[in-house]
Amino acid sequence: MQDFDFSFLNLRFLDAIDIILVAFIIYYVYNLIRGTIALNILLGLVIIYAAYKMVEQAQMRLLSELLGGFVSVGFIALIVVFQQEIRRFLLLIGRNASLQKNKAWWSFLFGNKEIAKNNSARIKPIIDACKSMQQSKTGALMVFAKFYDEQYYKNSGEIIDAKISKRLLESIFQKHSPLHDGAVIISENRIKCASSILPLTENDKLPAQFGLRHRAGIGISEISDAVAVIVSEETGEISYAKQGRVRLNLTFVELEKLLNKDF
Repeated sequence: MQDFDFSFLNLRFLDAIDIILVAFIIYYVYNLIRGTIALNILLGLVIIYAAYKMVEQAQMRLLSELLGGFVSVGFIALIVVFQQEIRRFLLLIGRNASLQKNKAWWSFLFGNKEIAKNNSARIKPIIDACKSMQQSKTGALMVFAKFYDEQYYKNSGEIIDAKISKRLLESIFQKHSPLHDGAVIISENRIKCASSILPLTENDKLPAQFGLRHRAGIGISEISDAVAVIVSEETGEISYAKQGRVRLNLTFVELEKLLNKDF
């Protein structure tokens, strides 16, 4: 049996690393836009580019000129169309690098047990508030932002800047409170503001029963590195939104694990 000769490929070790890194970036970008309207836009751009190459090879001049106009401004179009996704991608890279650096120093100085202990102390009042609001079926939307971006939070809400506590969260989301209609923003282990108006998701594939709280929680997770905890007013179920995707009907053990990981 004749062996195939692959020597013409002339692959180096660095070429293999190059391919792996490109595959990793493509996979990461896909995960970033999966389930959002950006994925459909990207597919549309790929189809237009493929059609342009086909008509160019077929020497169809009129269509080539027409599609060539789209392709020639492709890079600028990508920046305009995907500005929110590019912003979130760069924000995630910068914030994750900073957080990993701080986490490494904290682990070196105090150890993992001290980190776990501090996390539990920060998360306990949030879990307790969620338990109470679930029992009373009080609607709530809490956003946990690693980076406090005034563009999305401070300018549309009431500044609080208070220590996280169960009673304060319950008071804010109490049905007759003037601040209950909106989101509470938690960042740097403090309640920064309340009654914040968030951008709604543009995802048209969400279940019809999702109200404004769910859509706002998903929406802010699409355009930033924040995560959102939503308590349903109708059912008391707890949901968790991250990177445009949502997990429904969480137990408190699952919620604690997710907040420990992301908060």
